[in-house]
Amino acid sequence: MTQIGGNIAQHSVVIPGRSGGMFTLSWGAATDIGRRRDHNQDSLLAMSPIFAVADGMGGHSSGDVASAAVVTRLAEVIGSEFAEQDAIERGLRAATADIMLAEDEQQVGVGTTVTGAALTLHGGAPFWAVFNIGDSRVYAFEHNELAQVTVDHSVVQEMVDAGLISAKEAETHPDNNIITRAVGFNADPIPDYWLVPVRAGLRLLLCSDGLNKEVGDERLRLHLAAGLGAGETARALIDAALAAGGRDNVTVVVVDVVESRR
Repeated sequence: MTQIGGNIAQHSVVIPGRSGGMFTLSWGAATDIGRRRDHNQDSLLAMSPIFAVADGMGGHSSGDVASAAVVTRLAEVIGSEFAEQDAIERGLRAATADIMLAEDEQQVGVGTTVTGAALTLHGGAPFWAVFNIGDSRVYAFEHNELAQVTVDHSVVQEMVDAGLISAKEAETHPDNNIITRAVGFNADPIPDYWLVPVRAGLRLLLCSDGLNKEVGDERLRLHLAAGLGAGETARALIDAALAAGGRDNVTVVVVDVVESRR
């Protein structure tokens, strides 16, 4: 498990080209091995302007190597208060090259999911560029409502999209741990992107599937609505996943837009 960055109570960002334009972020991160695993293969990056969670797959140590490569390489492309899409993809390609060198003890391939949010400028305005490969997730919480921003790259999601099963049935389907896209496995990393405006009161939740497979959407919403700070909320979500069984590693990053002046 690799963690880059940590809890920050206040971080102000000036919006270029806008007199008096700025916004303030607060964020918190937490991870846990869970109750049934003997190794934490998750990694996280919590360092503005890029926040990311990666869930490694492979042998006992190889999954950890894969997830660590992703967050390390993404941290290396941070050069200013805002990140470009090509920088994210450059980091993911570098991580893919690193992963190819990882020892594959079980000869099943080595790879990792990655999901994240990067501050970017679009038309001169600040946005979150949410990106995803695999089945880790980004949620947005705003006006007391929770919405899943990312779409899983998984067999069960494809079945849901085809109308073969419902989203509820997907949660307990025997193939719900099979993903269709990852970083690694000698493949070119291809993230999906969504743009989310940076607005005061917006709260982002980034997590590995060790959280959302234990804690349903309504409980996630209640935790995010409880009024705790980002760091306390991240820890409370980890505790909720452990209390529900903790069958997998669980990693959480919470990012708040505390204030925004355009």
